[in-house]
Amino acid sequence: MEWQAFWPPIRLSLQVALIASVVALAIGTFAARLMSRRRFSGQALAETAFMLPLVLPPTVVGFVLLVLLGRRSGAGRFIEWLTGAPVIFSWWAAVIASVVVAFPLVYQTMKNGFASVDREAEEAARVAGASELQVFLYITLPLAGHAFLTAFVLAFARGLGEFGATLMIAGNIPGRTQTVPTAIYVAVDAGHTGMAWAWTAAVIGISFLLLLFTGRARK
Repeated sequence: MEWQAFWPPIRLSLQVALIASVVALAIGTFAARLMSRRRFSGQALAETAFMLPLVLPPTVVGFVLLVLLGRRSGAGRFIEWLTGAPVIFSWWAAVIASVVVAFPLVYQTMKNGFASVDREAEEAARVAGASELQVFLYITLPLAGHAFLTAFVLAFARGLGEFGATLMIAGNIPGRTQTVPTAIYVAVDAGHTGMAWAWTAAVIGISFLLLLFTGRARK
């Protein structure tokens, strides 16, 4: 295996993890805010569904996504009509898989963060004339800042390490959909231990720097 093949999986993994973590953070934060402030019939079922990808085998998640987004599905045909290309076996499929598996981590982290926010501070802002959006942006979110940062790190790490679901719906196409986890698997299977160690060291280094940055940001 030639060493110029080292960088594409690194770049793609970082790209997928960054986009997926931002999307999962936005969706998870919205869902956590909604669920932490309202009570409704069927809430327990909804929360169970939110957390389900966390406990399901990644291949099961990947298979469900394959069925939902495949070229024979309504959603898959619509996306292909809209973009001119199927989402399956594209790098966007890897993003979708990473968002799905990272969402429960973001949701639970942000829900705990919102639960720790002093509601009297929010109510005082409302009394002062602040809108709900202003209360959220200037009171709630800053007070839950540590949870927000933790949720992003967890989502990024989950996206960076995603393997099973990604392999099911994005495949392992070198230069197009091959991420670091799938590249390591193929390298080990082919006996290219040196490349496998190089990718492993790169992931460890990225994770170390991410945790170091997070630790300093919390101080």
